Amino acid sequence: MNSCITFTLISLLLALNLNPSLASSRGLTDDTNASITQYSSYVKNACHVTRFQSLCIRTLWPFAIIAKNNSSIWARAGVAVTITDTKEALRRLLRTRNSAVGKRERIALSDCRELFVDSLDNLYKSLNVLRKLNADEFQRQISDLATWLSAALTDQDTCLDGFAETSVIASSSTVRMIRRKATKCMQLCSNALALANKLAYDGL
Repeated sequence: MNSCITFTLISLLLALNLNPSLASSRGLTDDTNASITQYSSYVKNACHVTRFQSLCIRTLWPFAIIAKNNSSIWARAGVAVTITDTKEALRRLLRTRNSAVGKRERIALSDCRELFVDSLDNLYKSLNVLRKLNADEFQRQISDLATWLSAALTDQDTCLDGFAETSVIASSSTVRMIRRKATKCMQLCSNALALANKLAYDGL
């Protein structure tokens, strides 16, 4: 499938708000409707192993066009979307350096900055492994992948633990926003690890 067709299909799926049932109401052809239903089946099949399935389906739907039933592409997609959100969370964290928050929150935010830098590094290492998969080194590569993704997930979970003693209601708007973003990153990373485990089971 060439890039023009791929872009058109992705645009179509997004325009449908990721809901295949809307196709018939938009006057699409039966073939197009059937294709969208098939893509929905692909992403649901990939995401059924994840803990946060709704988030998985919502964030990975556009990849269904090229991933289909390919576990290695799904794993790479899972890591890629996690990197995107982790980078955004880190940018927000770096902007909070001069925010007027309490001492405990400043310490938690400072720790989170370091943890998210480390998490992002581990995610890039994971993506690098996925880009170089080969049958001869597959078991070692899968072991490395699990190590890096687990470390990235631990970093993000530890960041959230730093806010455990801070009341959500009493926290500043900045801290509440960071907690929401860190939570989403942790959920995406958990999903990416589950997709990597599925890849390990399915093989190349």
